[in-house]
Amino acid sequence: MSQKSKMFLSGVVEEQLMTLISAARERNVEFIYAISPGLDITFSNPKEVAALKRKLSQVCGLGCRSFALLFDDIETEMCPADKEAFSSFAEAQVSVTNELFLHLDEPHTFLFCPTDYCAAFCSPSVPQSAYLKTVGEKLNAGIDILWTGPKVVSQHISVASIDEVSAVLRRPPVIWDNIHANDYDPQRLFLGPFKNRPTELLPKLRGVLTNPNCEFEPNFVAIHTLATWCSYGQKDVSMDGDDQGSDYNPHEALRLALSDWLVEFGRADQPDGAGGGRSKRQASDEEPMQTDGYTPGPRDNPLYTAEPLTLDDLTLLSELFYLPYEHGATAVLMLQELQWLRREDSERGKEEWRRRAEKFDDMCAAVVQMFNRLSNVPNRIILYDLYNYICDIKSGVTMAKAYVKTLGGQTPHSALALTDDPEPWGFRGGLSGEFQRMLPSHGIHDLFRSPPATRVYTIRPCTPRDQPEVLKIFKEMQIETQQKVELVGDRLVEGHVTPSQSCSLILDDAAGVCGYVFALSDAKTAMTKAQYPETMLQDFPSVMAIQIHSRVPDHSTARRLIEQMLSALRDSGSKGVFSEFRSNDRRMFDFLKTLDVFQVLKVEGLPTNLVIMGTKL
Repeated sequence: MSQKSKMFLSGVVEEQLMTLISAARERNVEFIYAISPGLDITFSNPKEVAALKRKLSQVCGLGCRSFALLFDDIETEMCPADKEAFSSFAEAQVSVTNELFLHLDEPHTFLFCPTDYCAAFCSPSVPQSAYLKTVGEKLNAGIDILWTGPKVVSQHISVASIDEVSAVLRRPPVIWDNIHANDYDPQRLFLGPFKNRPTELLPKLRGVLTNPNCEFEPNFVAIHTLATWCSYGQKDVSMDGDDQGSDYNPHEALRLALSDWLVEFGRADQPDGAGGGRSKRQASDEEPMQTDGYTPGPRDNPLYTAEPLTLDDLTLLSELFYLPYEHGATAVLMLQELQWLRREDSERGKEEWRRRAEKFDDMCAAVVQMFNRLSNVPNRIILYDLYNYICDIKSGVTMAKAYVKTLGGQTPHSALALTDDPEPWGFRGGLSGEFQRMLPSHGIHDLFRSPPATRVYTIRPCTPRDQPEVLKIFKEMQIETQQKVELVGDRLVEGHVTPSQSCSLILDDAAGVCGYVFALSDAKTAMTKAQYPETMLQDFPSVMAIQIHSRVPDHSTARRLIEQMLSALRDSGSKGVFSEFRSNDRRMFDFLKTLDVFQVLKVEGLPTNLVIMGTKL
């Protein structure tokens, strides 16, 4: 909505806002009033800036003392008047922001969200971004800057990435974390823990904000686990050296959050609104139907009695609706089992197929049982926020269950039968879904290049029967590069040298083998001559051969494959590992660079057609 048409608050809104500000203060919650004028503001127009000042002064008069000015997700093209007045878009934003900050007498909390609010938006990079440099140099030092990390929704936020952006901004950022945000997909909810942010970040930040699910009640997990993370970060800051306690464990934090949330499910809505700001309801609304002492006869249906919700049910719920870049353990297992049952369809008459089909059936039944228990919890407010999601997942697993029964020769319910004329509930996504299915990898501007719900990968030990597929990928790479360079890793792949124990892994997808990694803890044993300097081998004694098929765009899957191998090498006592690449194998080289696991090593005397990457363990 245009800010020009909503520049001042009506009397009713004023009263509501004042009540909200007072309620926040009473509960020691800092209320921050945020405004997003970037859609239609003319930065060089004094009248528009004056109108912004009047509106913020009006809010200040209601008791608000903290503010945020947001310029995210707007067009960067300035109007002709602003182009004449300012040398850049960043300068225009900074000029108005500084003026408003001083107008409000430099409030203790004043947040600024830049248009380039993550590393992915910075051109050509964070250190070289002209936009960020202007913001860092010219924005008042008392104003904090919001940052979402490497991406809009960042899977990982590293200490190094925060050091990098802090240097450009000339201040520590405030993380505005979208790890639990679901506003981009109405079918997804995130009930997994706050994770992949080391607690060492906390002293390097001005603060952390979470931008969670649109639905209020399911954010119990997101906020609870973030609070646990913060408490561990504060411990790390206050303790010295070896006296520090154990680090934050996201799985344990999730268990604690779900245990506390389970108590909330058992509380009926409170009519006086004392239950944490829940809606007022009549007590009778939450009471079970009265039966006036009626008892069914021996031939009648018994009265329905709801089973109580358990911690296992909530754990399952969380694993089905986990995090943007990963499913929970049970969800992954269900997808893997369904994939195997489809792939091994020809084996359905054998004992293993029947056993795994029964296992899948049991997992689907557990989802339905969870749905039934959730549907009868006393706290209906939480249920109402979850209901559409749990209905959707129940429908999905029910159709998958019917499909497996069909594969096994059984006849499912007619409403679930797979026919040439299916019911509409057999499809998801409407017109938006149709568009997405027509685009390569769901479109180059989509949030996910490889949606976790549509691609399932398996990491497993290599077996002798995998050798033909491994060699096929290996030969395809050789054809692509067309360089004859003798590599130590090639001997591992071709089977001339046996990998170390637990150091041969395969990456599978629905089509079969799509990647591999082999490693040798002592690379010298595979060398026919002194191929590399002793100084390099002292720091990087192990060698790893990696290849990921081009059909795998999912970097997180490759990272898991490589990290599993690094863990095995670390357990073997290795202190470093290197990997060799032909210099024109740009696809793999660029792919690995994005993972931020390996670094290019400078090795004296290395042929120009060879690149060595390595990492310390």
